[in-house]
Amino acid sequence: MNFLRGVMGGQSAGPQHTEAETIQKLCDRVASSTLLDDRRNAVRALKSLSKKYRLEVGIQAMEHLIHVLQTDRSDSEIIGYALDTLYNIISNEEEEEVDDVEEENSTRQSEDLGSQFTEIFIKQQENVTLLLSLLEEFDFHVRWPGVKLLTSLLKQLGPQVQQIILVSPMGVSRLMDLLADSREVIRNDGVLLLQALTRSNGAIQKIVAFENAFERLLDIISEEGNSDGGIVVEDCLILLQNLLKNNNSNQNFFKEGSYIQRMKPWFEVGDENSGWSAQKVTNLHLMLQLVRVLVSPTNPPGATSSCQKAMFQCGLLQQLCTILMATGVPADILTETINTVSEVIRGCQVNQDYFASVNAPSNPPRPAIVVLLMSMVNERQPFVLRCAVLYCFQCFLYKNQKGQGEIVSTLLPSTIDATGNSVSAGQLLCGGLFSTDSLSNWCAAVALAHALQENATQKEQLLRVQLATSIGNPPVSLLQQCTNILSQGDKIDRRGSKIQTRVGLLMLLCTWLSNCPIAVTHFLHNSANVPFLTGQIAENLGEEEQLVQGLCALLLGISIYFNDNSLESYMKEKLKQLIEKRIGKENFIEKLGFISKHELYSRASQKPQPNFPSPEYMIFDHEFTKLVKELEGVITKAIYKSSEEDKKEEEVKKTLEQHDNIVTHYKNMIREQDLQLEELRQQVSTLKCQNEQLQTAVTQQVSQIQQHKDQYNLLKIQLGKDNQHQGSYSEGAQMNGIQPEEIGRLREEIEELKRTQELLQSQLTEKDSMIENLKSSQTSGTNEQSSAIVSARDSEQVAELKRELATLKSQLNSQSVEITKLQTEKQELLQKTEVFAKSVEVQGETETIIATKTTDVEGRLSALLQETKELKNEIKALSEERTAIKEQLDSSNSTIAILQTEKDKLELEITDSKKEQDDLLVLLADQDQKILSLKNKLKDLGHPVEEEDELESGDQEDEDDESEDPGKDLDHI
Repeated sequence: MNFLRGVMGGQSAGPQHTEAETIQKLCDRVASSTLLDDRRNAVRALKSLSKKYRLEVGIQAMEHLIHVLQTDRSDSEIIGYALDTLYNIISNEEEEEVDDVEEENSTRQSEDLGSQFTEIFIKQQENVTLLLSLLEEFDFHVRWPGVKLLTSLLKQLGPQVQQIILVSPMGVSRLMDLLADSREVIRNDGVLLLQALTRSNGAIQKIVAFENAFERLLDIISEEGNSDGGIVVEDCLILLQNLLKNNNSNQNFFKEGSYIQRMKPWFEVGDENSGWSAQKVTNLHLMLQLVRVLVSPTNPPGATSSCQKAMFQCGLLQQLCTILMATGVPADILTETINTVSEVIRGCQVNQDYFASVNAPSNPPRPAIVVLLMSMVNERQPFVLRCAVLYCFQCFLYKNQKGQGEIVSTLLPSTIDATGNSVSAGQLLCGGLFSTDSLSNWCAAVALAHALQENATQKEQLLRVQLATSIGNPPVSLLQQCTNILSQGDKIDRRGSKIQTRVGLLMLLCTWLSNCPIAVTHFLHNSANVPFLTGQIAENLGEEEQLVQGLCALLLGISIYFNDNSLESYMKEKLKQLIEKRIGKENFIEKLGFISKHELYSRASQKPQPNFPSPEYMIFDHEFTKLVKELEGVITKAIYKSSEEDKKEEEVKKTLEQHDNIVTHYKNMIREQDLQLEELRQQVSTLKCQNEQLQTAVTQQVSQIQQHKDQYNLLKIQLGKDNQHQGSYSEGAQMNGIQPEEIGRLREEIEELKRTQELLQSQLTEKDSMIENLKSSQTSGTNEQSSAIVSARDSEQVAELKRELATLKSQLNSQSVEITKLQTEKQELLQKTEVFAKSVEVQGETETIIATKTTDVEGRLSALLQETKELKNEIKALSEERTAIKEQLDSSNSTIAILQTEKDKLELEITDSKKEQDDLLVLLADQDQKILSLKNKLKDLGHPVEEEDELESGDQEDEDDESEDPGKDLDHI
């Protein structure tokens, strides 16, 4: 504040005294007035003065305006005036009334003022929090100036304001609500605010992304017409770039949220020659840049690969290729589209294969790669476009051995079109390689080097390429032609840089010969190559030629390091001796270091894209810088190594090669097994799908069968009801009719009822007999129960036998113990006799005593053994008897269980027969009732009815009569 007052006091062109007093009076009125209208009018007056007298109003009124924001929140009008005044003080936007001479000074002063006032405002963090709370007000006069003020604060001191918003509760969430505002002015300014908020702050970028920013921004872009939209679309795209660039978390969230699929409609621009407004070009340029952000080579490889696959699957790559081959597309859009397609296909085999299949809409159709290469080697095309095509070709060949093989095959004799109707990629590259335009030479050499990158097979194949230089002369190999042009140097008049052609050819040769001993042998076979290289390295040339000398040293070093000693005149040791004699090892290493020390080397090593301001800067290729890093130290060691060390190194190389062969063999096996596993998994998945389909078909058929069953049951019930209804209807007709035919029918029904009654009575008698049989079986069941009691007694006997068996076993154990004792005594006696026999002669009496004792012991032992045998036999007999009793017991138990089940069945049958008997009695009662009712009907009709006994006898006679003449009764009636 003191500094600002000093600046104000030192201004010679300051405001008049009356204006300063007016500002002071207005500030006093804002501070001291009790009426809201007075304060409002004072703030409005300050607002009108704030643009012209920015410094004075800022110094004197800022504190009062902040106080108004704190105390007068109920009145939206005064809050709006206060926010507008603060915006005028802090913002650097000035009216366009400044002369061109004073413009630079005034802008510098305004920027200083804006940053100083911003620093004063955010010194109290509560001021920013207060401003965030005011943005929640829906009133237009409060929200809009609040958005503008916060945007201005972020522009002035972004990192400090970002930190305050980040730590304030729900700070970012409040600002995200601005995107949902129905008023376009606030929504659009909200986008600008979020642009300033998310700039270079990863934490805020993540919060904004997870607050559904992608969904809202993509909705706004589609509502505004995608690429045909206005500046709002441009602002939304810039905000999306802020959220996604160098933010792996947000990129992954964007991909996982399926937002890549929503980018496809952006590029549906059609094939129109008109309609490319400046805004549309800007929008499409930003859209292409946004795609490149997602697939940038600087991103993690996994994230880039997943985005590339998603872009192919949703058709985004196809749409970009359509723009690429369309007519009437502006040059800058075409260039950016080529760069975008390059990074979408880079290192992704599926995308690279698709790009190889794209054809240009020409007659006859040509591959897109050929059309692009035609632009690259055409010196009339813009430099930026040629760089983009080269980048596209490099990305197409990056980690794409299949594509590399296809490009090299177009140069081989067997595949070249003899008619010459179509131009191949290889022919275009050779044409560019040997043209008089140095830039075309460099681009073609680098493109061909990428076709050989990390592919030993294609390096060997390219040695077969033969070129017809002139009529009548024999063809020359491509390798020989490159060295011939290299040796000619500046003798050929070329357009462009002097060293560009030679640098390109040397890079091609270094890439070709590295890791390819056969190519090295072919190169050394030409006796002029080594003297040329040594002569170039040994000369003391200017600064421009130092780079060529370094590349020649690198090529000669590659010829030594990858030499297989197949040529006697150019073996490793001889080449080293040649360097020692003609150049000197230290001088050679110094010249080799010229490459990495060049100012353009570090620039090319940063990014894969060849992005150069002008053709003169187009010297190094990104992949070649990697090769230099890899080989520089190795070649330096190889130059200083002795022959013995070389031999050892060769042996190590051989063992490593063998090891690598084994590893590759196992890798191939693993790859094949993975393919087999994948096939089996696919088969399992198909079988699962078939199983699910069959199960669904079975369930459907089961449900259909159930429906048919239900329908059948319903029809059955309805048919029964219809029969009952017909029966009741016929009964009613018989009661009301008085015709003789109906009387005959009634008589027949009576006879049928009688027959059914007889049948029911016979069934009743049968049931009675069954009941008697069941009762008798119950009695037999009681006898079986008694047998079960007997079996229970047997089980008691078995238990007694078990007890006896246990006692016998105990006796046997005791006897066996005695036997063991006697055996031990016998052994002791035998030992004593042996001892006595050896030591002294014993008298006959003692011998007889011992003999008698032993015989007694043996007799007792044999008796005990006999007794044990008898006991064992008894135990065996008892066990057999026990098993027999047990079997009898089991059989009796099974018979009891069977009889019990039969008894239960019989009881069920008895209850069923009783129920049936009751039902029959009920039926008989019903039949009697019906007969009585029919008799009464006959009586009412005037026919005589016999009594029951007479009727029975009459029935018998009628039966006889019917058998003789069935028509008599009808005649009688």
